[in-house]
Amino acid sequence: MSLPETVRVKLSSEAAEAISITPVVVREIPIRELVEYMLGLTGKDASRVRELLLRGTLVSGASRFRWAGWEADLGSIHVLLATFPDPDPARPFAAERCVRVILRGGRHPIDIPRQAGARKTWLRRRSFWDVLMEVASGAECRYAGYSYREHADVYQFDVAPAHLGRLRGAAAWLKYSSLRDQVRQTAFFSAELYVERS
Repeated sequence: MSLPETVRVKLSSEAAEAISITPVVVREIPIRELVEYMLGLTGKDASRVRELLLRGTLVSGASRFRWAGWEADLGSIHVLLATFPDPDPARPFAAERCVRVILRGGRHPIDIPRQAGARKTWLRRRSFWDVLMEVASGAECRYAGYSYREHADVYQFDVAPAHLGRLRGAAAWLKYSSLRDQVRQTAFFSAELYVERS
């Protein structure tokens, strides 16, 4: 069966709470949007996408999607998947298009969106984000793939002791105290960078 333009989907929350009653919302979702949610799990594997379409259920983030499953045409799935970007290891890291950095190594990763890292404190010409991008540009960034969930290429680099010192020093420029404390106190040793394509 060829792919429909939209799919009637029941959406509910998968929030991890002891007891919660969440409303179920029914919506018509374009098939491309539904498949895009799947790509974080399946990659561009047409057989796995077909399997999920037949199963009729998907958990993505804090949401559960349910629909009446059907046996989709593999050729139609291949055509749809061709419209999504492919990983491209030849793409160089571009600091100006970086939208998010996750510092890893402690028990909890430190998630820094550009908006939070680039905010400047009063009378400050540079931001924490400026220092973070300088460190990333000077480090050996490795291409780690394409994130369909984030709509971005993912790069990684190891945080050397000199990098750690610079980032902890620049943490004083972060506007949010909780983020400032995390950068100063958490032992992180790698960074994951999300770079949107132009």
